[in-house]
Amino acid sequence: MIHKQIKEKIKEALKARAKIRLSVFRGLLAAFINELVATKRKPDEELSDEEALSVIKKQAKQRKDSIEQFRNGGRDDLVVKEEKELGIISEYLPKEMDRKDVEKIAKFKKKELGINDKSKIGILMGALMKEFKGKADGAMVKEVADNLF
Repeated sequence: MIHKQIKEKIKEALKARAKIRLSVFRGLLAAFINELVATKRKPDEELSDEEALSVIKKQAKQRKDSIEQFRNGGRDDLVVKEEKELGIISEYLPKEMDRKDVEKIAKFKKKELGINDKSKIGILMGALMKEFKGKADGAMVKEVADNLF
């Protein structure tokens, strides 16, 4: 269980005096507890692996957004910190599909659904996002879908 693993990682990080890892794992645990409370469960319960992965993905997305904002603001010191944190969080994310595989499946779905014009791209995107749920970056899927027309 991912939830248990994160709790163990906190202990390891404490012993190793790894400040960044400790900070990341404590943040993840806090996010897990927030998710439990938001779903009207007790904070001492554990999330399923699927729920934990969802929370971890949100945390990774937050880091990516922060990196972009800090880059735009010229805060390279904060960019480095966020990138380190994202690297630690990424250890728990499943490997995403590469662009070629996404393109192959997108072309097949487009043909399967019989979509020939760009006005029906929403239908295609809906089918693709259902297909790629958690396996591919949504922005890349949208870009691939746009390039099919």
